[in-house]
Amino acid sequence: MDFVKHMNQLGKEKRPFLFVLDFELKEPIVIPLNEISNQAICYHINGKSNDLPASQSSLPLWFEKHPISFEQYQKAFNKVQNALHLGDSYLCNLTFPTELRFNWTLQEIYHQSQAKYKLWIKDKLVVFSPEIFVKIQNGQISSHPMKGTIDANLPDARKHLLHNFKEIAEHNTIVDLIRNDINRVATKTQVKQFRYIDLIQTNGKDLFQMSSQIVGQLPHNYHENLGTIFQQLLPAGSITGAPKKKTVEIIKDAEDFERGFYTGIFGIFDGQNVDSGVLIRCIEKIEDKYYFKSGGGITVHSNAFSEYQELIDKVYVPITRKHPNRKSASPQSSLSSKQSKSVTKI
Repeated sequence: MDFVKHMNQLGKEKRPFLFVLDFELKEPIVIPLNEISNQAICYHINGKSNDLPASQSSLPLWFEKHPISFEQYQKAFNKVQNALHLGDSYLCNLTFPTELRFNWTLQEIYHQSQAKYKLWIKDKLVVFSPEIFVKIQNGQISSHPMKGTIDANLPDARKHLLHNFKEIAEHNTIVDLIRNDINRVATKTQVKQFRYIDLIQTNGKDLFQMSSQIVGQLPHNYHENLGTIFQQLLPAGSITGAPKKKTVEIIKDAEDFERGFYTGIFGIFDGQNVDSGVLIRCIEKIEDKYYFKSGGGITVHSNAFSEYQELIDKVYVPITRKHPNRKSASPQSSLSSKQSKSVTKI
């Protein structure tokens, strides 16, 4: 693939570049950093940025989401469950788009969002992802798969997330998958941190999310093979499932939309090291409408009601300015038989 050759060549030259790789690798973007116009693309990756001066709206954010109906979700959920019970997959990440209406520009949302990995592409999308894909520092590659989410305001939320059987099974499966992926490109692979919790603050509600850290050692000439390394690691295991190849087939059958850039990856090579995130938590413009794609990992122990609510909970922007009218969707309103609607103001 051209993007593989391009990344390999830039890596060999130790020339800094940005890469944005969509889920199906149909529209990969690889650009040297000194050729990026911040009028078209802005990135902020753990403090490394080409940001324009902040674009801030004087108005409170008005954010309305229109998820698919529970009946539509359950139909796809049942397809996935059938595949799981047949043994075709152990874990399958099921996602759907939620139509949005809001009063800020994508650029304003980009500047006001708080996230480790942010990306704005003019007239196309804004990303505010909390999830690391891989980092490469001094020849060591590490990944931090994020799997397991709960409303942080629920009683004993942290304890429930750490001890819930379904969440444990889902997380363990992904850790094993990512460890195997890292082992394809590195040696001395090990799980360095297992099941730690991060707090994610959003415009609707606060969430706890569970992650682990897996590390390995790359060969000394890894710079010359950056494209090859990423090609071998994709698609990201945390947003597909296990076994990866068969699970991707199940996803394509169950989901009735193209993921596009959603669940791809993006990052920068600074001439020595790499930092990259998973393209989750993003708003994408499709024709004249805006969509936020979200979902979660499904196992044989999953409950359709809970998974549908998680899909809705993940539709947020990480902007925490308080506003007296701040609201969030309740499970009762989210699970009506008709298409639900939730409005948040901050």
